[in-house]
Amino acid sequence: MAMTSKTGFEELITLERSGWQALSTDGPTAASFYGDVLAREVLVLLPGGMVIDDRATMVESMQGDPWDSFDLQDERVMPFGDSAAVVAYRAVARRNGQEYAALCNSTYVRQDGQWKLALHQQTPI
Repeated sequence: MAMTSKTGFEELITLERSGWQALSTDGPTAASFYGDVLAREVLVLLPGGMVIDDRATMVESMQGDPWDSFDLQDERVMPFGDSAAVVAYRAVARRNGQEYAALCNSTYVRQDGQWKLALHQQTPI
């Protein structure tokens, strides 16, 4: 499927939104979702200098408190051929009475015919 198609854009945006929905449900749901969606090799860069480059550690880290709400804005997809793309957006989320806003990007790659999350970065704003 060519990533220049609207269908490719919608598929990746839906996948990214599904991740946030899983993170807004509970720890086991989030861990299960990311257990399925993460690439074999993963790199996650989070605020405070947190770097996660181990798939099992990443899945385990999903067990935290769920988000109470989230809103993704200005979503865009930058394709790199048919086998990789970056999803970028602004996220505003609330958890335990605290608001969190960040610019986010997720790089997806095709593995075994499925989109898999290989790299994710959040830059607080």
